[in-house]
Amino acid sequence: MNRFNNCVAVVTGAGSGIGRQLAYQLAEAGAQLAIVDINSTELEETRATISKQHDVKVMADILDVADQTAVFAYAERVEQEYGSVNLVINNAGVALGSGPLWTTSVDDFKWLMDINFYGVLSGTKAFLPILQKSDWGHIVNISSIFGIISVPTQTAYNASKFAVKGMTDALRHELEIAGSSVSCTTVHPGGIKTNIAKSGRFVHDGSAQSIAKRDADIANFDKLARTTAESAAQQILKAVTKNKRRLLIGADAKLMDILQRLFPTHYSKILYKIMGGTPEL
Repeated sequence: MNRFNNCVAVVTGAGSGIGRQLAYQLAEAGAQLAIVDINSTELEETRATISKQHDVKVMADILDVADQTAVFAYAERVEQEYGSVNLVINNAGVALGSGPLWTTSVDDFKWLMDINFYGVLSGTKAFLPILQKSDWGHIVNISSIFGIISVPTQTAYNASKFAVKGMTDALRHELEIAGSSVSCTTVHPGGIKTNIAKSGRFVHDGSAQSIAKRDADIANFDKLARTTAESAAQQILKAVTKNKRRLLIGADAKLMDILQRLFPTHYSKILYKIMGGTPEL
């Protein structure tokens, strides 16, 4: 963790969950921080806690990562404020519960992709030239285990997280070929104890049955999510220090990755058996 002492780190989605824990742990390691979130109340809680406990500079701003122009302007402000950037963690993301593809609108796809993929792409593109000016630079892009396996009722989320994986993995190759001082890591968390399911967008018809199913899905996620946000953040920062190409977080993510590798065209049947049958659409 000495690597982060006096470095400048940017964390998106720092108001809660993994993003908040990353900000806390980086502050404890002595990093100077630029943190953003779309939720002003939660972001201020993160900033206030850090300022109270650690003697580090914290630049906290409200930012919608789906706004490309705002993201690029923010990167310029961070460089002006700190002079350099070493670490960028594109963590902000959302969930979407909408059923199968035929009930998921194109607008819902666009909403999700604008945040989960284009938000990550904008953060990467905006900060990469700044990172390249530093002695060392690292980009962490948060994908998901759903960026490795595909599951029913998650077509939009799968699309966004596979896109993050493909883009970040290719960027890693390009940086290595170029001999750059910047590197990157793709992160694939499994079930993490955060509010992403509760705060996500759920498309339903307003019926009691539809709302009950939404509530059941949230409850099932909370039950299956076994890794804490604190542990996830620790693993991510350790992966940066080791310059890992890819990080799987959680026993569930590691199991699903193995199943996908062993049974690339049939893993879904095994997952259905583990889950107790084919999921209801």
